[in-house]
Amino acid sequence: MSFSAVMLFLLQLLLILLAAQLMGRLARFIGQPKVVGEMIAGVLLGPSLFGWLAPELQQSIFTPDTRSWLYFGAQLGVGLYMFLVGLEFNTRLFKTHAKSAVSVSLAGMIVPFITAAVLCLWLVDVPGLFAEGISYYNAALFLGAAIAITAFPMLARIIYERGLAGTPLGTMALAAGAVDDAAAWLVLALVLASFGGGSELLFKALIGGGLYAFLMLTKVRQWLQPLADNIARHNRMSYPQFIGIMLLFALSAYSMDWVGLHAVFGGFLLGIAMPRGIIVEQLRKRLEKVTILLLLPMFFTYSGLNTRLDVLASAQVFAVALLILAASVFAKFGACWAAARLNGSDNSTAMAVGALMNARGLMELIIINIALSYGVIQPALFSIMVVMAIVTTLMASPLFHWVYGRHQPKAGPA
Repeated sequence: MSFSAVMLFLLQLLLILLAAQLMGRLARFIGQPKVVGEMIAGVLLGPSLFGWLAPELQQSIFTPDTRSWLYFGAQLGVGLYMFLVGLEFNTRLFKTHAKSAVSVSLAGMIVPFITAAVLCLWLVDVPGLFAEGISYYNAALFLGAAIAITAFPMLARIIYERGLAGTPLGTMALAAGAVDDAAAWLVLALVLASFGGGSELLFKALIGGGLYAFLMLTKVRQWLQPLADNIARHNRMSYPQFIGIMLLFALSAYSMDWVGLHAVFGGFLLGIAMPRGIIVEQLRKRLEKVTILLLLPMFFTYSGLNTRLDVLASAQVFAVALLILAASVFAKFGACWAAARLNGSDNSTAMAVGALMNARGLMELIIINIALSYGVIQPALFSIMVVMAIVTTLMASPLFHWVYGRHQPKAGPA
């Protein structure tokens, strides 16, 4: 990269950070999570606004020469973010309460996949949405996973910030969200493996990924426990210890990519496998700020550069967008509300569960970016799904407050 390209990349970074901070603060001012503003900031820096108002200036700043650097930062950011999500994954809560939330989680998976299967009877033949020649099976599986996904990190943050972690609502939503997201990621892995072409690649992905996940979830935490004990004794993590964990993160991400899945699976599995205690606190302290404040805005911007809202000017594409949005809300919110009611919850609690489970957030952007990079979907469907992710995430906080805010307990965060 030339000197001028480096300066151009730094200018990109300056614009990205300014836009993310500005929109993030605006989002918080109107009662939305900061991440919602950052998602919108990424879209605004792309061709949908900046490129529409000043196309030559936008293209001169976000040039193809620097796109690879932005892509690298985006992938590193989303990989580390999924590692942090894995660190926050409460396996004890999951094991203890998964049974009580099984009806909600099943409804949150089954209805979206049925909805996607029905939609794809038509959508798979609409030009410009899915990859040419994609099978109905793969199209329906991808769309089902994209509709079923939940913004689990945001859901968990709302639950803990409002002191609901020990309540029936908090327990049900956290357990159901964890099950739903795990299932959605497994389905996405299956789509990516089968879409790669050939039964050999599919076999490699399923067997390799399955064995790796089994190893991470059964043995790795035991192997890392002496390291965690050493860090706990000294109440600090040394530089070599931190570098060693980051090398393990890189190896885990590379391993998942090598078997034909995506690197984010490796980061997430390593996060779940890490022993709990001071080691998690130290990793969060070192990684959280740089990941959330610097690297994730690069991911949002990279997504925004691939988002063209002008495609919605087409009557057919706009109709598809409205249909997918309405179907997504019905499938997720409606199904989870109904399942919670059938499970004995009062209406306000069931509505709150549906509101939380309906948000897609960053998790949706991760899924559709992976699908776009693998060629499963085309830019028009990518843009539609970005809109769906933003709208359903915008709905979550005000809808949750409206249906449950006056019923919430006064306890502080757990």
